[in-house]
Amino acid sequence: MFVETYDPFQNIVFSALAAAVPILLFLVCLTLFKMKGIYAALLTLGVTFVIAMGVFGLPLAQSGGAVTEGIVQGLFPIGYIIIMAVWLYKVSVASGKFQTIQNSIASVSADQRVQLLLIGFCFNAFLEGAAGFGVPIAICAVLLVQLGFQPLQAAMLCLIANGAAGAFGAIGVPVGIIDTLQLEGITAMDVSQMTALTLPLVNFSIPFLLIFLLDGLKGVKETLPAILVTAVTYTVLQAVITITAGPELANIIPSLAAMGALAILQRFWRPINIFRLDGKEYVQAEPKAKGSWRKVVFAWSPFYLLTIFIMIWSFPGFKALFEDSGMLSPAVLGFILPGTYSSSAGQGIVFNLNFIGATGTAILLAVLVTVLFAKNMSWSRAKAELMQTVKELWLPIVTICAILAVAKLATYGGLTMAMGEAAAMTGNIFPFLSPVLGWIGVFMTGSVVNNNTLFASIQTTAAAGVGVDGALLVAANTAGGVMAKLISPQSIAIATAAVGQTGREGQLMKMTLKYSLYLLLFVCLWTFGLSLFIH
Repeated sequence: MFVETYDPFQNIVFSALAAAVPILLFLVCLTLFKMKGIYAALLTLGVTFVIAMGVFGLPLAQSGGAVTEGIVQGLFPIGYIIIMAVWLYKVSVASGKFQTIQNSIASVSADQRVQLLLIGFCFNAFLEGAAGFGVPIAICAVLLVQLGFQPLQAAMLCLIANGAAGAFGAIGVPVGIIDTLQLEGITAMDVSQMTALTLPLVNFSIPFLLIFLLDGLKGVKETLPAILVTAVTYTVLQAVITITAGPELANIIPSLAAMGALAILQRFWRPINIFRLDGKEYVQAEPKAKGSWRKVVFAWSPFYLLTIFIMIWSFPGFKALFEDSGMLSPAVLGFILPGTYSSSAGQGIVFNLNFIGATGTAILLAVLVTVLFAKNMSWSRAKAELMQTVKELWLPIVTICAILAVAKLATYGGLTMAMGEAAAMTGNIFPFLSPVLGWIGVFMTGSVVNNNTLFASIQTTAAAGVGVDGALLVAANTAGGVMAKLISPQSIAIATAAVGQTGREGQLMKMTLKYSLYLLLFVCLWTFGLSLFIH
């Protein structure tokens, strides 16, 4: 913080209201004025710049430094990860591997309740971890429609299922971004571990809820083994990974394992009654051609590679290679961002350009190996897919850069401190309200990444004021935010467009709203209970 006081009006409520203007402006621009995200973010950045300097007294040099830091960190590592992840997905589609993956999933069982678990839950979570940014909802909803589900029904089920994976998004970015915010004493790993106290309970319940919505209690009873295998495998593995390895693979490995476990189960157990939405008798498919399993295994190779490389990049021994005394430390280029300051280091923020050790590079290697061994994928086609990816994502990435710059200005200028102090005035009740803040953030922005960028600092400041572990409230901000993905206007728009129901967004939101609120209420109550024991 570069200002003399975070209470320029000598009244913390008025100061907090002034500090909240940028956030309120951003939310109003998106909802009431229906502005595009990029325009809302840039307008908010300009207003935040003026308030930070004119009201809170942040010097010009530091204001410029805050913006620079936000832009740089939005491009690297966040933007780099996003582009590489979506590029890998596009290469798998262009090479024909993705179609084989879809077919392999659909052929596991003719029972549409089991198909819902495989596609709506497991494959949805996998795509969230591999690509995110609307890809899982769009792909899975379309695939369910192709299998006979009603369009809005498929969209609703995929939105609800995404509540089990949205907290970690593409390669763990929503939680990983915590490290770029320079929160006092809180790392992405701290938040990742803290989510294991809440999210497993939600994740375990969602497969039950999906089958109940599709076929009632009868469906739950008839498919109980499949539900339990899916829920236990995914929930337990995700908890273990978030505690021991961090957020990067928290969606990918559990979803792959759950799909595999469910597929194996189908070889030994089938529902007594084959459930079909159309009520027609199921006709057994022809036996698979010789060598088809080899084709399926090969089709999944891009994502095997992704998992292997990210695991290597996440291994402490590999990370140690880039530390000051490490073998690859010369490959890390460090420079101080002008106008910034780190209170712990007593100097400007040091930006380390570690291209080799970046998570995005692990994904890049998965892309390169996939292209190298794909029979019907040329380097020129892969390059074209990369250009298309950049063309599609440059606006979202610029938006993330602008939001990060707003967050940095709010931190340096004391705006975050003012809002946090005001929030802390609610006293011991704040942990109950903490997830609501995250829910509002994701409902308005459509992104858990943007939500954590905007509100993580506020949660940390308020936590200190009420004597609660800051990582717990940042995790609550994340968990509460995920519950809003069920009804976020951006998610609803993607889902309706994918299933050809554009114009029926209001109907779809009505279908998912109560489930979003029920899950939010649980997270609020659970977080409040945890706050009584975690300080």
